[in-house]
Amino acid sequence: MPSTEVFLAGPRALPASGLDGSFWATQSSNLLFGGIAIVVFLTIVVLVMYGADLVKGRFREKLTLFVLVSPALFMLAVGLIWPAVDTTWLSFNEVTEAPDPDTGIYTTTMQFVGLENYRYAFTDDGTLRTILNTFVWMILVPLLSTGFGLAYAVFIDKAKGEKVLKSLVFMPMAISLVGASVIWGNIMYDYQQVGEQTGMLNALRSLVGLDPYNFLADDPFNTFWLIIILVWIQTGFAMVILSAAIKGVPAELNEAASLDGASAWQRFRSITIPSIRSTIVVVLTTITIMALKVYDIVRTVTQGRNDTDIVANRMYVLSFVEGRESLGAALAVILFVFVVPIVIYNVRSLNKVKETR
Repeated sequence: MPSTEVFLAGPRALPASGLDGSFWATQSSNLLFGGIAIVVFLTIVVLVMYGADLVKGRFREKLTLFVLVSPALFMLAVGLIWPAVDTTWLSFNEVTEAPDPDTGIYTTTMQFVGLENYRYAFTDDGTLRTILNTFVWMILVPLLSTGFGLAYAVFIDKAKGEKVLKSLVFMPMAISLVGASVIWGNIMYDYQQVGEQTGMLNALRSLVGLDPYNFLADDPFNTFWLIIILVWIQTGFAMVILSAAIKGVPAELNEAASLDGASAWQRFRSITIPSIRSTIVVVLTTITIMALKVYDIVRTVTQGRNDTDIVANRMYVLSFVEGRESLGAALAVILFVFVVPIVIYNVRSLNKVKETR
């Protein structure tokens, strides 16, 4: 039985969860340095802009443009260009840790190995399988998402309750990829060898007398079940963009074709599709880029097990789990090579869409 002293002492002080005096004492220098850096940056920007404002003559506009653009270019160089160059150089080297012969202290050294990391990526069975899986994602996700989105946009166009129906399909876009992975992995695909089935799909199978099925273990179909998660999210994006494009098709064209006896399918094939072809291309390429760099779904649901790994997850595992940074950098460059042509094509397609409008 608790003693009287325990009650008189009152509640004990709860731990500060690391946010005590020692934490702030340790971080004070970092906070001070950050504050000084912000003040210095703002001061430099103000002085440069003030100096540009003093310039007169024909160079005024060019100098003002340079001053306004230079901070963005600087951040782009520091945050994107330099890391890309550094990663590319790392992919041609091998990082090793060896003890110093005199002191015995382990030191990190880099040795140039040329294309050895790339040779390993395209000859190792596990890594090669991740590249092939990434190609499967790159092909199926855009086709399925755009196909479902286009069909949905056509069927509910000008239908009763169109806004509500569109909201239901677009709602998954508000969910993070990790959240969607948890939903599908734990609610839809959950598998138990014994006991009551908790996964929705296996529960439905049990109701009709079928044995439970391990969706995430059966290769190669387990990759397809993971692809469905991204398709579920991206279909709403495709539907919204394509629906807006369909509404931009002149109604007079469909009315004239209808008077000439054209069926709904003929009007869709001969009028709607040609009119929104450039928008379809933009949607396909945008979703393709998303499929190439997806990481969260595989990492959350399977962690790459059972031959479901893709380049982005394999790159993370090699670099930060296994400590083979050079191989991870090589996969990053390979992924970059996959993405760049699609990005360029997407930009050109967007320019064509603007020109047609």
